[in-house]
Amino acid sequence: MLYDLDEQRPVFEKNSDLYFAPASTTKLFTFYAALVSLGDSTKRLRYLPKGKDVIVWGTGDPSWKYKPVPDIDMKDFFSDYENIYFSDSNWEDTPYGYGWQWDDYYYSYAAERSPLPIYGNLATVTNQQRSPTVTPPLFANALAITTKAIKDVERDFRSNRFYYNPNTYVIRGRDSKVPFVTSTETFALLASQELEKDVIPSKDPLPERHFILKGIPLDSLYLEMLHESDNFLAEHLLLMVADELFGKLNAEEAIDFVTKNYLSDIEDEPIWLDGSGLSRYNLFTPRSMVSIAEKIYQIVPDTTLFRLLPQGGKTGTLKNAYHAPTPYIFAKTGTISNNHSLVGYIKTKKGKLYAFAFMNNNYPYKARQVIKEMEKVLLYVRDNF
Repeated sequence: MLYDLDEQRPVFEKNSDLYFAPASTTKLFTFYAALVSLGDSTKRLRYLPKGKDVIVWGTGDPSWKYKPVPDIDMKDFFSDYENIYFSDSNWEDTPYGYGWQWDDYYYSYAAERSPLPIYGNLATVTNQQRSPTVTPPLFANALAITTKAIKDVERDFRSNRFYYNPNTYVIRGRDSKVPFVTSTETFALLASQELEKDVIPSKDPLPERHFILKGIPLDSLYLEMLHESDNFLAEHLLLMVADELFGKLNAEEAIDFVTKNYLSDIEDEPIWLDGSGLSRYNLFTPRSMVSIAEKIYQIVPDTTLFRLLPQGGKTGTLKNAYHAPTPYIFAKTGTISNNHSLVGYIKTKKGKLYAFAFMNNNYPYKARQVIKEMEKVLLYVRDNF
């Protein structure tokens, strides 16, 4: 679907009312939900001092010690407290989203969801003299040898045990990130090591009157999520929306609220299950994708929007596609096996700006072949509309 933003009308559509698996173009719905619900900065955590101690609750903020985004000094914040109690009483969700593929569990793009993440809920594996080391230190002694034919470090499905095969690792072993199994207890141990003071699991309910620790600019999360298609950030942005709306962490309720209160005018009801697009059950039409692109365009100034989105031939997931002396594609990609979509904006040589959704499902070849054919169409639009 190609949509004239000035005249607010479609100029071309084919199968625009059919539902497609959107993959990471789902992140545009999450982006919009955050735009209409959150302010300009994250809320790192909610807290309540208790004499020399403090109780904290997570807000879903994903930035603590997550290297792709800025951070704040948590040690300094907690320096005046002796003991830190961490309560998960406001957590009403699951580590995995509905419809996620189970065997993605040891890939970095499928890090678990949690109320107060640390390190991006990822263990870091470093190849040191052809042998792996695992950090943070909590996992240093959780590495074992296996005879399975694996080339890098993998994790046990249900526990934080990591494995490598010395025979293959010495040849191919790479630095990598591996999701760890999250829990309140694991978080407390990791945070205790990081802060160098006790963090104690708790079940204290979140009181109506409490304090909020301000975090980082939301623009920095949006930029990384959209440019690098970061699933972890997308999932936690949706949890932050839930925290803002309800004071609890439940992605399903956040989706339901945003859909009913901000998306009721979309012609084709979105089947929206998670924040990132990892769910194979998400379904959107090109028409609904163009609707969300138009809604975003009405909120975010052009210069900011085109900075936050990948630019063809220049930045993010579009760095190696849609090359041109002057970028003309500003859009979010979405790719899973046999499915590739592109949703965003195209600038034509006549100075017009269009929103578009180009969705392809169930093809039996490589995505690059689809992208090559898409580029022919989008160049035609750039040169003739």
